[in-house]
Amino acid sequence: MKRELALEFSRVTESAALAAFKWLGKGDKMMADGAAVMAMRAMLNTIDICGKVVIGEGKIDEAPMLYHGEIVGNGCSEPLVDIAVDPIEGTRMVAVGQSNAISAILVSEADTLLTAPDMYMEKLIVGPEAKGVIDLNLPLEENLKNISKAMKKDIDELVVIILDKDRHQDAIKMMHDLGVRVYAIPDGDVAGGILTCVPFSPVDCLYGIGGAPEGVLAAGAVRSLGGDMQARLILRSDVKGKTPKNLAIDEEELKELRELKVEANRVYTLEEMIRTDNIIFSATGITKGDLLEGVVRNGDIFQTETMLIRGKTRTIRMIKTTHDLRTKTPFLIPLIK
Repeated sequence: MKRELALEFSRVTESAALAAFKWLGKGDKMMADGAAVMAMRAMLNTIDICGKVVIGEGKIDEAPMLYHGEIVGNGCSEPLVDIAVDPIEGTRMVAVGQSNAISAILVSEADTLLTAPDMYMEKLIVGPEAKGVIDLNLPLEENLKNISKAMKKDIDELVVIILDKDRHQDAIKMMHDLGVRVYAIPDGDVAGGILTCVPFSPVDCLYGIGGAPEGVLAAGAVRSLGGDMQARLILRSDVKGKTPKNLAIDEEELKELRELKVEANRVYTLEEMIRTDNIIFSATGITKGDLLEGVVRNGDIFQTETMLIRGKTRTIRMIKTTHDLRTKTPFLIPLIK
């Protein structure tokens, strides 16, 4: 992928974030997500690529746009690339006006991304200092001690970020008993995973069970930043506090796993999830968060902040952009205004 393509993908997440911002605090996460999807897809179709959506909004019969397998791009010229999208990571946060909602996209060479279905994924993510010491087959407590040793930190100095969900209460208690500092967040584990790898971030590790599509997006950023990650796909009925054992739900998820040629309960390494360093990752803040500032509006003028990462060079660019709505592409104006 050519270097200049990176800036094009930053425009994609900026457009989705601006469209989502229109629905900030209005209590309707479906309308917010729909607007972000439309803006993201429209901008993707202006770029000179032939892109295949491998992580998107669902199957073709579930999502009218950015569905798994959809081809996007302007005329489908070279290069052929894999695309993983999350027009809004944190739709509920946008609907209720909470922090840490972002719009994100990951682009890589063709056939290099794990095509994870929309199911649960257990994730363990660390930054470069602890690369090579994590193992999801080991108990979490043992992993934390190994991470602490690798980072030359006392265990009571370790900072772990985790989703504040019922399914994580036992893990949170265990970490507190160890003396670990726990940052429990309501949603947004893509941003949380990236924070483990960003210079000057206080976060050392992310652990928890969240969405598999978000796991692949996080993996792209983590690999680009020199961090490490392991993950395991989990059936919905095996997640504590979620769905009681239901053979029909299990069979539906197992069928999708077979179709995509991936396995539940198998530990995937970072290199298995992302099989190239030729990666572009872009994330734009929708609401103010620990990773990015949110969208700010003053009349027809908007401001966004975007993190743009190139995997081959491990370059991180933080882009502050001022947008004048009056000069935007016509198809974007009704989505934003």
